Amino acid sequence: MKKRLLISCAACAVLVAGCLGPRQSDFRDVVLQAKAKVFPALVYVRVVCKDLGEGKEGKLTASGSGFIISKDGELLTNHHVIDKAVEVRCLLSDGTSYDAKVIGSDKDMDVALLKLECPKDKADFPVAELSPDSVRVGDVVLAMGAPWGLARSVTMGIVSCTDRYLDKCGQYTLWYQTDAAISPGNSGGPLVDTEGRVIGINARGNMYGGQAFTIPSPTVLEVLPHLRKSGNANWSWLGFQFQPLHDFNRNAYFPYTNGVIVAGTDLGSPARKAGFKANDRVVAVNGSPVTALNVEDLPALERKLGRLDVGKTVKIDYMRGGKTLSASVAPREKGKVEGEEKVFSRWGFTAKEINRFNEPDLAFFAPSGGVYVAATSWEGNAANSGLRRRDIIKSMDDVSVETIEDLDELYKKALKELPSKSRMNVVVDRRGREFRFVLKYLEDTEKDDLQ
Repeated sequence: MKKRLLISCAACAVLVAGCLGPRQSDFRDVVLQAKAKVFPALVYVRVVCKDLGEGKEGKLTASGSGFIISKDGELLTNHHVIDKAVEVRCLLSDGTSYDAKVIGSDKDMDVALLKLECPKDKADFPVAELSPDSVRVGDVVLAMGAPWGLARSVTMGIVSCTDRYLDKCGQYTLWYQTDAAISPGNSGGPLVDTEGRVIGINARGNMYGGQAFTIPSPTVLEVLPHLRKSGNANWSWLGFQFQPLHDFNRNAYFPYTNGVIVAGTDLGSPARKAGFKANDRVVAVNGSPVTALNVEDLPALERKLGRLDVGKTVKIDYMRGGKTLSASVAPREKGKVEGEEKVFSRWGFTAKEINRFNEPDLAFFAPSGGVYVAATSWEGNAANSGLRRRDIIKSMDDVSVETIEDLDELYKKALKELPSKSRMNVVVDRRGREFRFVLKYLEDTEKDDLQ
């Protein structure tokens, strides 16, 4: 009986192998064909970027991935791959390498457009096709890139979610979630369907859950013309902070079927100047109905408002206290979402301009802008004088400081007056409280460190 059972199991195994063998081979062919369409356009991106994080100027190298989208050498990657880059070099699949320049980038969407610096008569690069179509949960996908700075690789998985909302990770983006392995260095690489079309740009990994997140190609295609034309996404800004009608995270459920709740407005924004208040319910923009039932509906709404014409008045209908009201609002250009920064090495700190989008907590204490201490050098003059990271610099020797340029002028003057004068009175705002320090800078601590 036992022998007969073993024979039966062996027969079943042969039968299963015979059934699955050709199918497995066929699917492998599908994967290889998809890889063959995109792999030639895959690019290893190596970046040298400024490092101002320790109160002194330095450089560091980083790497990522990208893919070519035009015959003349345009390529896409992530903004965070080329952020603060002073040099970008790209290695192509055929072993050739080129310098690249940044044509445009958008931090909000984490997308960057680069161009290979190649003679026009030699520009005939392989191209990957960006798909304008949406995907479905369960679709098989391939993640391509150069993880860990190594040679190109392909990993496979499925689309786990097509509309993942990540709070504070892309105001204008819903993400594709996939279980295809995406490691450091895969950033900027393509997520590819089985037909060999790029369905998104890989941007974020998750070391614990085996899940990764990709910017959908249809969203990338929306912003791509703006990156080509002006170098940025040209977002309009109204200054609304929205809340969906069904807000699970805040346990807030509003008994409406249309519209979106105003959770608040940014200081100095067009929305606040127009009189919008928390708990107003916006129902239409220029006569077009708007609704955000869940958080997943917010990015599409933000993109819609972000594409309004700058300076052109729009009519916004909203509900307050059971009454329908209207307001005319002119969007402003959103502009930079991160302030300029500069190292003042003799003083021993890096200063950065306050940006309402990047440092909203500091903007609360400095609504008209300003400059703050972004980093201090360890045992440098600023740290030894009592200055701390995120101190807002109000004045130095009774001279008001409002911009990086103001601080730079004071710095140049201070260096010229050395050694006869080697200290300055500094007034800072530290979370709403005013502090005064004496910044002593006779000693060149950075020079001593190098010795």
